[in-house]
Amino acid sequence: MAPLSTILAEPLKLPCGVVVPNRLVKAALTEGLADEWNRATDELCTLYRGWSEEGCGLLITGNVQVDRNFMERAGNVAIDGPQSRDSLCRLENFAAAAKSGGSLVFMQIGHAGRQTEKRVNKHAVGPSGIAFDDANPEAPSDCTTRALSFREILDIQTRFVQAALVAKQCGFDGVQIHSAHGYLLSSFLNPLANQRDDSFGGSLENRSRLLLDTISEVRKAVGTTYPVSVKINSADFQKGGFSVEECEQVAHWLDLAGIDFLELSGGNYENPVLVTGSWKNPGTNQSSIRREAYFLEFADGIRRALKNTPLMVTGGFRSKAFMEKCLTAGDCNLIGVGRPLCGGMHKVCKKLLAGEILVLPEYEHSLLFPWWAYPLFLFKIGAVMKFALQQMWYYHNTILLAAGKETAYYRNFWHFLKVRSYDNNKAMRLKELDCEGYVHRPQKK
Repeated sequence: MAPLSTILAEPLKLPCGVVVPNRLVKAALTEGLADEWNRATDELCTLYRGWSEEGCGLLITGNVQVDRNFMERAGNVAIDGPQSRDSLCRLENFAAAAKSGGSLVFMQIGHAGRQTEKRVNKHAVGPSGIAFDDANPEAPSDCTTRALSFREILDIQTRFVQAALVAKQCGFDGVQIHSAHGYLLSSFLNPLANQRDDSFGGSLENRSRLLLDTISEVRKAVGTTYPVSVKINSADFQKGGFSVEECEQVAHWLDLAGIDFLELSGGNYENPVLVTGSWKNPGTNQSSIRREAYFLEFADGIRRALKNTPLMVTGGFRSKAFMEKCLTAGDCNLIGVGRPLCGGMHKVCKKLLAGEILVLPEYEHSLLFPWWAYPLFLFKIGAVMKFALQQMWYYHNTILLAAGKETAYYRNFWHFLKVRSYDNNKAMRLKELDCEGYVHRPQKK
């Protein structure tokens, strides 16, 4: 069937001049597929080659780390220091695979900060020595978070610049600076996590300094015609945390900085609304709440703060009609999708654009659990368990897709165990790291 006339299929020209072929964007999803030196792999190429055929105009990679000692997940790709020719070739292959179906690909660049994976490193860093509320029962009691020094902050800024230059060199069409979900740049914005008394703490202007200075230096390095985007929280959804009003002001500053689009999300590990779509604890029974576009209600003031910058909203979009309504009304300019792409390579976005389907898959509402588990879901502990098992299903299916295997739909507890074993194995095999986690142990010299 020929594509129907739809605003979803219209291209979007970014401020830098680069044109996104349509309005659907594969948002960043954690992959965990890098090798023991955190280099790109054939599995990543297989995964993104398939996703490039799915129909999105733009793919955004999972979080590529600027420091291997502070990663979101043991299997993250990382650009840490000078890259070998082999590492660069692997990144070139990654970019080429992601573009093979006609999409653009942006590398998301980040630093895990206080949400560092404890399997890899028990001693995280952040703007202040304040650890996040970790519900992981396996994490040992000696896990700590220390405040970054002024010199370390400047070094991290340099690392972002270096990663952006490598992304450009290796054929990625742009970069996205990750300042959401409680990772390092996001935690600098959050007054609950940032209690510094120097030029990087206190006022919103100071708390935004690392993000804005990083954007400025990245822009100087890559030039005005190379896309630079930012992902930011609409709010942290924590009392006393980064607020919607503060996000509107930061969005205005980012607009003045000349970024190419702003992606709006929300929450962090302490309140993961980016996954649940609820502003409450994920254990709260929210089965009746299935509204689309989790963060769209916060976009109005943020959109008004943007004079030249397109806005992307991610989280919860499923129906073609609602996506078109939001784009037509100017609520946003790009639609981010993630979980609908994790159930198999079914070209669902191409079908949506062509009108062959009207709604993207909602796998999270169709997964089957053992009969004895359903009574547990009536209670808080059961709802938390259901949420965790759903996430592990998505994680495991991403691994299966990267291996060219069939998606599995039912064995949810098995998914949890498989992902746990997979990530533990990744952490154990990491090479040449200067840190110790509750799984990773540095090699003896």
